[in-house]
Amino acid sequence: MTPKRKADKFSLVTLNQFKNKHYRKRGTKKRDELEAGYESFKIGALIHEARLEKGLTQQELADKVGTTKSYISKLENNVKEVRLSTLQRIVELGLGGELKLSIKL
Repeated sequence: MTPKRKADKFSLVTLNQFKNKHYRKRGTKKRDELEAGYESFKIGALIHEARLEKGLTQQELADKVGTTKSYISKLENNVKEVRLSTLQRIVELGLGGELKLSIKL
């Protein structure tokens, strides 16, 4: 295979191009499910990252918030969805931060 053909076969695409190709455009059921799943994953990843930055174990965070280590683990691993009120407690009481939300139209 020539270098040019190899480059053609493995050309780079943006994340949006990949999602459009494999999950269709925004507004389709398949794409909306992907986007919703990503948002849940992102919240868990943010909690995990912030907890580590604060030097807390899952158990320590759970104790501060009044929940269980298992629940914190499930949130961080995208096994369970978090309620807004619980997320606020985790951020404010557990991590000493401030929760900010926005809506884009």
